[in-house]
Amino acid sequence: MPKITYIEPSGNEAVVDLAEGWTLMQGATSNGVDGIEAECGGSCACATCHCYVESHLDRLVPPTESEENMLTNVAAERRPNSRLSCQIKATADLDGMVVRLPPNQS
Repeated sequence: MPKITYIEPSGNEAVVDLAEGWTLMQGATSNGVDGIEAECGGSCACATCHCYVESHLDRLVPPTESEENMLTNVAAERRPNSRLSCQIKATADLDGMVVRLPPNQS
């Protein structure tokens, strides 16, 4: 199981062993990580699971058109490393990944 480090808006780090195939959003909400609201439940329709990928960004598949739309039009404070955590599935290749959660989600 890959270990994912979430850096909460407070700066607190939460390290989660995430089952392969689960999304980073599922891992955060299932483990009480502060900073992901996940209002749409992972259907790429709200951007309240926005995160900044601080490591392993080059290992991710590019965002879909739907994700790009949410990041561009809905997500607060978009950066070059912005992604929706509902669209990132855990794989062994992402072990050690670090994501930072923004101070607000929209």
